[in-house]
Amino acid sequence: MIELILGGARSGKSRYAERRASEFDGEVFYLATAGADDQEMALRIKKHQAERPSHWQTIEEPVMLAAKLTENDANGRLLLVDCLTLWLSNILFSGSEGVNKEQFEREKAALVAVLPTLKADVLLVSNEVGQGIIPVNEMARRFIDEAGWLHQALANISHQVTLVTAGLPQKLKG
Repeated sequence: MIELILGGARSGKSRYAERRASEFDGEVFYLATAGADDQEMALRIKKHQAERPSHWQTIEEPVMLAAKLTENDANGRLLLVDCLTLWLSNILFSGSEGVNKEQFEREKAALVAVLPTLKADVLLVSNEVGQGIIPVNEMARRFIDEAGWLHQALANISHQVTLVTAGLPQKLKG
């Protein structure tokens, strides 16, 4: 089972995903994509870690998500990925020349290919960023476009898609 969980900033999407994971009868592996690039982000990460059950295994992977999912795949296991838009940023803006489109396309294709082959259940958390105005900044527009295309590809292969708004989950698919 693959579930894509979307929502805006502070919508409750991570809390919803963690609640779903806590109901899972098996091992839970939490794949975190965030990096502690500044003090505020480091505090956010520590807060999230403190709120998770201690028996969950945390794996930090900012880029090679498909490989880590494959490496940790097993029957009776749930793999919770939080968050795909941070993963997108990690790859897309990693090059010294600006946008690293080629690496993102490779990693995105690997992710979309590997997900349907996994034995584990998967929860994918991501920010819905396409409901606002179109930014004047080219890089911001690129990010929104790539996130939207990523979400469409993942929604296509997901068994369930849930949109969380104000802490309320709304089933879009499944």
